[in-house]
Amino acid sequence: MQIPLFRLQCGCNSYEWGKVGKDSAAARYASATPSDTFSIQNDKPYAELWMGTHPSNPSKDLTTGRTLLDLVQDNQQLLSPPIAKKYAQKLPFLFKVLSANKALSIQAHPNKQLAKQLHDKDPKNYPDDNHKPEMTIAITPFDGLCGFRPLAEISHFLQTVPSLRQLVGEEEAKAFQNTVQGKETSTDEAQAKTNKEALQRAFTSLMNSTPEAIQKHAPTLIQQAKTEGSNFAGGGVSATSGKELADLMIRLDGQFPNDIGLFVSYFLNYVQLEIGEAMFLKADDIHAYLSGDIIECMASSDNVVRAGFTPKFKDVGTLTSMLTYNYAPIEEQKMTPTDYSFCKLNSSAYTSQSTAMLYDPPIEEFAVVRTSLNSAGSKVSFEPIDGPSIIICTAGSGTISVGPKKEEVKEGYVYFVGATAECVVESSGDEAFVTFKAFCELEGKEGNGVNGKM
Repeated sequence: MQIPLFRLQCGCNSYEWGKVGKDSAAARYASATPSDTFSIQNDKPYAELWMGTHPSNPSKDLTTGRTLLDLVQDNQQLLSPPIAKKYAQKLPFLFKVLSANKALSIQAHPNKQLAKQLHDKDPKNYPDDNHKPEMTIAITPFDGLCGFRPLAEISHFLQTVPSLRQLVGEEEAKAFQNTVQGKETSTDEAQAKTNKEALQRAFTSLMNSTPEAIQKHAPTLIQQAKTEGSNFAGGGVSATSGKELADLMIRLDGQFPNDIGLFVSYFLNYVQLEIGEAMFLKADDIHAYLSGDIIECMASSDNVVRAGFTPKFKDVGTLTSMLTYNYAPIEEQKMTPTDYSFCKLNSSAYTSQSTAMLYDPPIEEFAVVRTSLNSAGSKVSFEPIDGPSIIICTAGSGTISVGPKKEEVKEGYVYFVGATAECVVESSGDEAFVTFKAFCELEGKEGNGVNGKM
């Protein structure tokens, strides 16, 4: 029987917003694996490394050249029979490295019901019928716009940024402020629903601004940002200072002048992640990644509803009608990892304070373990799980083994590990050996809920 460990060759997409040449982690990791069709060009942007079975860019077994999709469909034991049955013999998740040099679109990903409707109606722009909740883990400092700000912040900006208020419209701005004033953080269910409805009306009004109106007000906004500095937008509120907002406006205007996204920024949280920090976005949550390198894991889908910061197809009506309109502080957007219980570190790993941290979002398609082995000889043994895994190395070097099969691992190497296989990862150098392991298991061990949210 073939040992369920094989190295993957993964495709790297070039989009205009990607980091250029070797500055892109996605490109560097892709170039670590031999390919007749890929070599880094110094002047070309590289945006995403895809690891999985999605037909838009399926990974391949490096040795045989067969796609991972072919391999798991030929042998459902690689996924485990329950996962193969539930997910039509495809990997439940899509694992990515994303390298952003400039803003991605203002976007959200549809839930399952909407995804099917959009795919049936417009398969060109919505290429599959799956939902796409996603998790982001920073591997370099990262920033983005994620989720709606607390309502008090939005009210503050409507009061202190005249151009924003004019685009939203005096009537809608006033109605929003009157509805939420003094009740911005109410836990009453009826009031929270009323708040969301008011937020939806104000945001929809902004998003339906004409190109002429945006072109009229954007230069005024940017001029204010340049001249007011730390006093911009009334000095800012909460976690975003006036200077941060001014710098952000100037940066985004340089990338997308006269774009509605400049004004959308006042409705959304400005989130900054340090290395190892993470956040989770449910289907129908609004976001726009701005810059940095991240590990992403998501349900296996490529559906995106866009409405700003993009030359691509925009679908403003769908976006404004589909959003959750959840509003919360930045801290509630972030995830806190926990120690991963189902692995064993050897004594060298303990002595060097090596770690195995679990990022476990509230869905069943995926979870991710970030492992840092901090000295030569440090070893982690992952217990068998009843589901598939993909492992990528982002720093250092070492080995990976399943049974008697042992393979070299360096930065950018990617491996698939089949269900029920015990996997051992060991460091061979003094530099921290960092890996990310995405996996799916429908039933969490001992009822702990890891990946098993039945």
